[in-house]
Amino acid sequence: MKALIIAPAWVGDMVMAHTLVQALKAEDVDAEIHLAAPPATAPLGTRMPGVHQVHELAVAQGALGWRERRRLGRALRGVGFDAAYVLPNSFKSALMPCWARVPRRIGWLGEARFGLLNDWRRLDRDRHPKMIERFMALAYPPGQGLPQPYPAPVLTVDGANRDALVERFGLATAAPVVILCPGAEYGAAKRWPADHFAALARERLKAGHAVWVIGSPGDRELGVAIAEAAPGTVNLAGRTRLTDALDLLSLADAVVTNDSGLMHVACALSVRVVALYGSTSPEFTPPLDANARVLSLGLDCQPCFQRDCPLGHLKCLRELTPDAVARALA
Repeated sequence: MKALIIAPAWVGDMVMAHTLVQALKAEDVDAEIHLAAPPATAPLGTRMPGVHQVHELAVAQGALGWRERRRLGRALRGVGFDAAYVLPNSFKSALMPCWARVPRRIGWLGEARFGLLNDWRRLDRDRHPKMIERFMALAYPPGQGLPQPYPAPVLTVDGANRDALVERFGLATAAPVVILCPGAEYGAAKRWPADHFAALARERLKAGHAVWVIGSPGDRELGVAIAEAAPGTVNLAGRTRLTDALDLLSLADAVVTNDSGLMHVACALSVRVVALYGSTSPEFTPPLDANARVLSLGLDCQPCFQRDCPLGHLKCLRELTPDAVARALA
């Protein structure tokens, strides 16, 4: 079987898409699996065991990108795909498999996709409350139970690139390394306060650990604030590519992170993770590794799933103290 997966645009969702790859390979060990993904997440596909090839869809997140989707779809006709699995729920995400002339196009019923999907499923949120369940279920006939235990996402490390990054940034790795990931693309209601991260960094540095901050270019200012408030912290936010961040995360003795894409990346590397939840819920997108620990206060207002705190106080994260996180690390 040759299968095309239309992959998500968010980093965390992309990592979780590896559960579908593994489900398809479990059904057919010789399956040739391709991913079509936007530039933001395509590099992760190259680090997923079981993926034959990644095709970059050069469309900005949220853009229709009609011409590019049509161009890539037509370019993929010669591959001879048997099935396409459309993970995003948008109308535009289901266009390319049609242009690629994939005979079986599978996905959850979303934005008026009846004519684009010919094997559409109606989602039962109670039956599949977790995102990985919704991804995996597409590999099986409607109504079939999912095999247990669920396969955890796995990402591979480029050791040569990792060593080059250590040399390039002059990173000390003799002491235990704690990596802080203060960003979260969805909004401020998912971000533990920078001063809390800084207090934790000072505590870890005092204990003799190395502390690094990793994040996207949008997290650069957060990294600067944390490093200035905790001298000795190495701020790498905005200075690495996504795959560079992946390779550096593999060096961590522990990672402290918001519910973010890098949380899922760290879990896919099976490093120890302390995951901090504010506006979102670990019931939907939990860290998928036995080494991970979730910290959440479980306030009455949680989860609100808002980008910014609708009550204006952000107690769900402000009252989650650095001491509590330090105890979790210990």
